[in-house]
Amino acid sequence: MAARYDRAITVFSPDGHLFQVEYAQEAVKKGSTAVGIRGKDIVVLGVEKKSVAKLQEERTVRKICALDEHVCMAFAGLTADARIVINRARVECQSHRLTVEDPVTVEYITRYIATLKQRYTQSNGRRPFGISALIVGFDYDGTPRLYQTDPSGTYHAWKANAIGRSATVREFLEKNYTDEAIAGDNDAIKLAIKALLEVVQSGGKNIELAVIRRNQPLRILESQEIETLVAEIEKEKEEEAEKKKQKKSS
Repeated sequence: MAARYDRAITVFSPDGHLFQVEYAQEAVKKGSTAVGIRGKDIVVLGVEKKSVAKLQEERTVRKICALDEHVCMAFAGLTADARIVINRARVECQSHRLTVEDPVTVEYITRYIATLKQRYTQSNGRRPFGISALIVGFDYDGTPRLYQTDPSGTYHAWKANAIGRSATVREFLEKNYTDEAIAGDNDAIKLAIKALLEVVQSGGKNIELAVIRRNQPLRILESQEIETLVAEIEKEKEEEAEKKKQKKSS
């Protein structure tokens, strides 16, 4: 039955499915993991870095991109599709500044991206964008925001979320995200790293992290800083394991 209805993007199947949109969501699930954490005075984006070919320039392989001074985006799915969405969003951010003389709110640019994606699910001769995006930043009143969009054009606000190959990561966040876990800036960054370590096997070298603090621009963390934080996390895990052993023995 599905074979008849997955040829055209605009045709619903009798049981209410748009198969091309669902296939786009499957493409996202095959993408590398991205994590977003909303702290009190910080927003954190972390992505699983794919291993780069020996002769490839590493800076050209990016999964985290700035849309404006106070907004950035991480994505999972098809990189070529993401490039189009990122370029359109950047133009909209600048156009908004020029017209309104104010920076965009994070929800405004998320809604713009979601509308763009939805348009590609409703007209012939196109296919949906094969990406999900995590969009983070601060509004001009200093409120931290985290939104997620998917290929169908829906968007939601989150405290923490993961996209891509993210089932185990989302479970980890549901168990471990508390007010205490994000009490300080460093705690929020560590939570993002811990979540990524659920799927990243080779430690800090395959993690890319970006942070935006209140009234500060986007900052991509150096690999050395990430390695230091990973080492701290490993040490904390060892200490916890030792405490548990001592409790059992007593």
